[in-house]
Amino acid sequence: MDVLVINADLGPLHRVSLRHAVRMLVRQVAEVHESRPDGLIGVYPVPTVVRLVRYVVTRWRYAAVPGWSRAGVLVRDGRACGYCGGHASTVDHVLPRSRGGRNTWSNTIAACEGCNQRKGDRTPAEAGMTLRSEPTTPSWASLTRR
Repeated sequence: MDVLVINADLGPLHRVSLRHAVRMLVRQVAEVHESRPDGLIGVYPVPTVVRLVRYVVTRWRYAAVPGWSRAGVLVRDGRACGYCGGHASTVDHVLPRSRGGRNTWSNTIAACEGCNQRKGDRTPAEAGMTLRSEPTTPSWASLTRR
Protein backbone atom coordinates (compact mmCIF):
# COMPACT_ATOMS: atom_id res chain seq x y z
CA MET A 1 0.00 0.00 0.00
CA ASP A 2 1.40 3.38 -1.01
CA VAL A 3 0.93 6.56 1.00
CA LEU A 4 0.66 9.99 -0.63
CA VAL A 5 3.03 12.61 0.78
CA ILE A 6 1.78 16.19 0.59
CA ASN A 7 3.68 19.36 1.32
CA ALA A 8 2.82 21.70 4.21
CA ASP A 9 0.80 23.77 1.70
CA LEU A 10 -1.22 20.62 0.80
CA GLY A 11 0.38 20.26 -2.64
CA PRO A 12 1.09 16.64 -3.67
CA LEU A 13 4.75 15.60 -3.67
CA HIS A 14 5.10 11.86 -4.24
CA ARG A 15 4.14 8.42 -2.96
CA VAL A 16 6.06 6.33 -0.43
CA SER A 17 5.63 2.89 1.08
CA LEU A 18 3.60 2.48 4.27
CA ARG A 19 6.80 1.58 6.10
CA HIS A 20 8.50 4.80 4.95
CA ALA A 21 5.44 6.85 5.95
CA VAL A 22 5.48 5.40 9.46
CA ARG A 23 9.19 6.25 9.76
CA MET A 24 8.32 9.83 8.77
CA LEU A 25 5.69 9.93 11.51
CA VAL A 26 8.07 8.55 14.14
CA ARG A 27 10.76 11.11 13.15
CA GLN A 28 8.04 13.79 13.37
CA VAL A 29 8.75 15.20 9.91
CA ALA A 30 5.17 14.42 8.88
CA GLU A 31 1.76 14.00 10.45
CA VAL A 32 -1.27 11.97 9.45
CA HIS A 33 -3.55 13.96 7.14
CA GLU A 34 -5.91 11.12 6.17
CA SER A 35 -6.06 7.58 7.49
CA ARG A 36 -7.89 4.31 7.22
CA PRO A 37 -10.53 4.07 9.96
CA ASP A 38 -9.99 0.38 10.61
CA GLY A 39 -6.46 0.04 11.94
CA LEU A 40 -3.51 1.22 13.95
CA ILE A 41 0.23 0.81 13.60
CA GLY A 42 1.47 1.25 17.16
CA VAL A 43 -0.03 4.56 18.28
CA TYR A 44 -0.56 5.85 14.73
CA PRO A 45 -3.64 5.31 12.57
CA VAL A 46 -2.83 3.60 9.25
CA PRO A 47 -2.09 6.61 7.01
CA THR A 48 -3.27 7.02 3.43
CA VAL A 49 -1.98 10.63 3.22
CA VAL A 50 0.76 12.24 5.31
CA ARG A 51 1.50 15.97 5.39
CA LEU A 52 4.99 17.36 5.92
CA VAL A 53 5.38 19.51 9.02
CA ARG A 54 7.71 21.96 7.22
CA TYR A 55 7.26 23.32 3.73
CA VAL A 56 9.67 21.91 1.14
CA VAL A 57 10.53 24.09 -1.87
CA THR A 58 9.60 22.17 -5.01
CA ARG A 59 10.53 24.12 -8.10
CA TRP A 60 10.68 20.83 -10.00
CA ARG A 61 6.89 20.45 -9.70
CA TYR A 62 6.41 23.40 -12.01
CA ALA A 63 9.04 22.35 -14.52
CA ALA A 64 8.28 20.07 -17.43
CA VAL A 65 7.60 16.43 -16.62
CA PRO A 66 10.66 14.28 -17.32
CA GLY A 67 10.92 12.28 -20.51
CA TRP A 68 8.39 9.81 -21.76
CA SER A 69 8.17 6.37 -20.16
CA ARG A 70 5.91 3.37 -20.65
CA ALA A 71 5.09 3.29 -16.93
CA GLY A 72 4.31 7.02 -17.01
CA VAL A 73 1.81 6.56 -19.86
CA LEU A 74 0.03 3.77 -17.94
CA VAL A 75 -0.17 5.98 -14.81
CA ARG A 76 -1.30 9.02 -16.82
CA ASP A 77 -4.15 7.01 -18.36
CA GLY A 78 -5.09 5.23 -15.12
CA ARG A 79 -4.34 1.84 -16.72
CA ALA A 80 -7.52 2.24 -18.78
CA CYS A 81 -7.45 1.40 -22.47
CA GLY A 82 -7.64 4.53 -24.62
CA TYR A 83 -9.91 2.71 -27.10
CA CYS A 84 -12.33 0.50 -25.14
CA GLY A 85 -11.82 1.56 -21.50
CA GLY A 86 -10.78 -1.93 -20.36
CA HIS A 87 -7.68 -2.80 -18.32
CA ALA A 88 -4.59 -1.60 -20.18
CA SER A 89 -1.40 -3.60 -19.97
CA THR A 90 0.59 -2.10 -22.83
CA VAL A 91 1.23 1.17 -24.65
CA ASP A 92 0.07 1.87 -28.21
CA HIS A 93 1.55 4.42 -30.60
CA VAL A 94 -1.19 6.53 -32.23
CA LEU A 95 1.07 7.04 -35.25
CA PRO A 96 2.88 3.67 -35.50
CA ARG A 97 6.64 3.66 -35.03
CA SER A 98 7.03 2.02 -38.45
CA ARG A 99 5.57 5.21 -39.94
CA GLY A 100 7.77 7.60 -38.03
CA GLY A 101 5.80 7.75 -34.77
CA ARG A 102 7.92 8.51 -31.72
CA ASN A 103 7.88 7.66 -28.04
CA THR A 104 6.28 10.91 -26.89
CA TRP A 105 3.46 11.76 -24.48
CA SER A 106 1.28 13.03 -27.34
CA ASN A 107 1.79 9.94 -29.54
CA THR A 108 1.23 7.14 -27.01
CA ILE A 109 -1.79 5.89 -25.14
CA ALA A 110 -2.45 3.00 -22.77
CA ALA A 111 -4.14 0.06 -24.50
CA CYS A 112 -5.38 -3.43 -23.76
CA GLU A 113 -3.85 -6.36 -25.65
CA GLY A 114 -6.98 -6.86 -27.77
CA CYS A 115 -7.23 -3.27 -29.00
CA ASN A 116 -3.48 -3.06 -29.56
CA GLN A 117 -3.59 -6.21 -31.72
CA ARG A 118 -6.70 -5.03 -33.58
CA LYS A 119 -5.17 -1.65 -34.40
CA GLY A 120 -1.89 -3.20 -35.46
CA ASP A 121 0.32 -1.10 -37.74
CA ARG A 122 -2.39 1.42 -38.64
CA THR A 123 -3.61 4.76 -37.37
CA PRO A 124 -6.82 4.74 -35.32
CA ALA A 125 -8.75 6.20 -38.28
CA GLU A 126 -7.49 3.48 -40.62
CA ALA A 127 -8.41 0.80 -38.08
CA GLY A 128 -11.88 2.30 -37.53
CA MET A 129 -11.13 2.94 -33.86
CA THR A 130 -11.68 6.16 -31.92
CA LEU A 131 -9.62 7.46 -29.02
CA ARG A 132 -11.60 8.04 -25.82
CA SER A 133 -9.35 11.01 -25.02
CA GLU A 134 -6.51 12.84 -26.70
CA PRO A 135 -3.06 11.95 -25.27
CA THR A 136 -1.38 14.89 -23.53
CA THR A 137 1.76 15.64 -21.55
CA PRO A 138 0.87 15.09 -17.88
CA SER A 139 1.62 17.41 -15.00
CA TRP A 140 3.59 16.36 -11.92
CA ALA A 141 0.41 16.47 -9.84
CA SER A 142 -1.46 14.13 -12.16
CA LEU A 143 1.36 11.57 -12.03
CA THR A 144 1.24 11.48 -8.21
CA ARG A 145 -2.49 10.66 -8.15
CA ARG A 146 -3.79 7.17 -8.61
